[in-house]
Amino acid sequence: MSPRRDRNPEGVSLSFLDVISCGFGAIILLLVLTRVFDPVTIDASIVDLDGYVEKLERELVELKGETLNLNRTLIRRQDQNAEELEKLTRVTSEEQAIEKSVDSASREDAAANAIREQLAQARQQMSAELQALLKDYRRAEDDQTIGGIPVDSEYVIFIIDTSGSMFNYAWPLVVQKLQETLEVYPNLKGIQVMNDMGNYMFAQYAGEWIPDTPARRRAIVARLRDWNAFSNSSPVEGITRAISTFYQPGRKISLYVFGDEFTGRSIQQVLDTVDRINRRDDNGRRLVRIHGVGFPVQFAAPPQFQDTGIKFSILMRALCAAHEGTFVALNDFR
Repeated sequence: MSPRRDRNPEGVSLSFLDVISCGFGAIILLLVLTRVFDPVTIDASIVDLDGYVEKLERELVELKGETLNLNRTLIRRQDQNAEELEKLTRVTSEEQAIEKSVDSASREDAAANAIREQLAQARQQMSAELQALLKDYRRAEDDQTIGGIPVDSEYVIFIIDTSGSMFNYAWPLVVQKLQETLEVYPNLKGIQVMNDMGNYMFAQYAGEWIPDTPARRRAIVARLRDWNAFSNSSPVEGITRAISTFYQPGRKISLYVFGDEFTGRSIQQVLDTVDRINRRDDNGRRLVRIHGVGFPVQFAAPPQFQDTGIKFSILMRALCAAHEGTFVALNDFR
């Protein structure tokens, strides 16, 4: 029994103490780990991060809105700047064009003054020469022509082309030539005005003569200024109506055809038609005289559009020559 008592008890005691120490150490470690990874603290952090993200998202949305507004404002200002630049460019161009026009007008005015002075000098010289030439001239009693146009008629009918080309480009000159023609006939027994279609200027005088009085002459000129009846630019209808309506034996009548173009198909057909109507009387004289005044409106157009103006000149020259009249071709329509 004694040998068993001789065993050393320190080894067992040391092992027990080690176990106890390790147990306490494990408990302390568990407490430490549990404190560090406390779930309550983790949940609070997550909540704080979510709020922060939401705040950042709201700020991002606000920034995007402000950016959009700034972009719109910038675009509007760019558009305004473009419009102002365009206006400035247009105004500058207009100013330059006006300056060029003023310079051109000044040069033209200077040239016109020089031409007027030259014309005045030439007119004065020609007047002196004409006076010398006509000093011993005596007009024959039966010479009733002015500028080569017979003015022995007692009745005058104007047949005027009222087409757009005449009304838009030559109308002031048409009014002037009608006034000048009336001045050649100071005392007429009757006047009539119709267009080339045979339509009367004054419906109340349809088929009748307009009395030749100063008041009626003024009324004719005033009405002519804005008379714009339909026209087909062919005088045959007006000539036909004038002769068939107003001719009577013993009346001395002259027709004055004003026009700028002939749009009919055949010149010869018009000549034949008028020849049948304005026949010769027993003395071999035509029933009426036919005069013509040509306004060169069509000749201001390109060559390919001048055909109707050339046809009018050919027609009226032949018509006036065959019917004891005179054709006057003007060199300008203004």
